[in-house]
Amino acid sequence: MRKIIIAGNWKMYMTQAQSLEFLQVFKSEIEERVGTREIVLCAPFTALGLLSKTLHGGIIRLGAQNIHWESEGPYTGEISGPMLKEIGVNYVIVGHSERRQYFGESDQTANMRLRAAQKYGLTPILCVGESKAQRDAGDAEEVIINQLKSDLPGVNQQDLVIAYEPIWAIGTGETCAATEANRVIKLIRSQLYNPDVTIQYGGSVKPDNIDEIMQQNEIDGALVGGASLDPLTFARIVNYLA
Repeated sequence: MRKIIIAGNWKMYMTQAQSLEFLQVFKSEIEERVGTREIVLCAPFTALGLLSKTLHGGIIRLGAQNIHWESEGPYTGEISGPMLKEIGVNYVIVGHSERRQYFGESDQTANMRLRAAQKYGLTPILCVGESKAQRDAGDAEEVIINQLKSDLPGVNQQDLVIAYEPIWAIGTGETCAATEANRVIKLIRSQLYNPDVTIQYGGSVKPDNIDEIMQQNEIDGALVGGASLDPLTFARIVNYLA
């Protein structure tokens, strides 16, 4: 059975103090019905330890924004699976378009990160999606299929989340139509051997479009960027009307 997961990607925002302020408001706004939905906060590395202690035993899960493929080594600035597992992290984002665009992430390194996450008991959230130029050229489907073929070898699809994030909709305010996102996510599902993989939509998800997004039969949640930074806004997204 497919799990509904709503994850907030805080990117390079939120100090430790701001994280605690967020939680105080956010937790008070979560409605009882969200117990059937998994909530994940993907925080900066500096806030993970503090959040882990604060969230211990609660309904909110903790996610990291990256993971290195080695367990240790001379990799300045990187964080390993054992380090994340030790502080109670449950999920980790892999292959986000910003990592691909600004930091040289490739399908090969994404694949290594995916396998490392699973090796150390973390559930990876793999991001795939096309650019505006690729979509305009009619290549969106081919791009996404090729990403999946390159990213998923050796990856256990029983412990995997995929986020379809059209690059042109991330942080732009331009949202992919819910029906179109549903169509692409159905395509992604057709490429998997496990049809029960949770597949999220991400890309300018907001309170005014979350209800329509979550009414689509192929969409199993959302990976939320900017709108996850405000506790009231993110609470409305988590409390979406099914």
